[in-house]
This record gives sequence, structure tokens and C-alpha cells, in this order.
Amino acid sequence: MDLTFEEKSLWVLFLGLLGVYGYYFSMVLPTDAVNVMPQHKVLFAVAVAYLVASQVVGHILIAIVDPRDETDERDRLIELKGTRVGSWVLAAGVFITLVVAVQTEGNFLFTHVLLGSWVLSQLVEIGSQLYLYRRGA
Repeated sequence: MDLTFEEKSLWVLFLGLLGVYGYYFSMVLPTDAVNVMPQHKVLFAVAVAYLVASQVVGHILIAIVDPRDETDERDRLIELKGTRVGSWVLAAGVFITLVVAVQTEGNFLFTHVLLGSWVLSQLVEIGSQLYLYRRGA
């Protein structure tokens, strides 16, 4: 399976998001907290740092192994289609987050439903792009 630079980059993004935020959510959920606690903020900051570090290292390794080739019309079309799908997921997530904000007290659930919506929309966007690359779109 010969992957382009863009596909390898998408895999680094996908696995980084899945690993870092999968770990983050497994550590903060479930909880009885009504508001975001200081330890949640620290864990979030560490998760963001790990995500950034994993992306930098992953993309450096990809660039060393496989220098970037030019982005063509197919790459731009696949990115556009993936963004469209991810945008629908994000819009639904924001709506659900607003409902949660009105129905619950405190900021913990609101904050984490919003964060989860963003992470899910990114995973769907990247996953659909990977699918389109493999399908040969």
C-alpha cells in the first residue's frame, strides 16, 4: 500500500487525535464534578502538548522518509469533501452542546461535550479523507 505524503500526514493526525484525546477522556470521565477542576485543566494542557509534539515528530519523520510531492486538484477535492462531512458533525455537536448548556449546571459537561464534538468532527473529517484516498476519488 503506497501512501502519498498527504495520506501519511492524515494518518499522523488521526492517530494523534485518537490517542491523545482518547487518553484524556478516559482520565476525566466519568466524574461527579459539576465544574472543570484545576487537575482537568492541567491534564488538558498536557494533552495539547502531547498532541503538538506527536504531530511535529510525526511530520518530521514523514518529511525525512518521503519528501512532499505537490498537492494536486485531487488532493484539494478530497480535502474539501472531508471538510464538508466534518463540518456537519461539528454543527450537530455545537447544537447538542448548546442543549447541554441549557439543561445542566456548571461548566464541566458543557466544556467536554464541546471538546468531544470538535475531536469527533476532526476524526470524521480525516477519516473520510483517508477513505476517499483509498477509494481513489
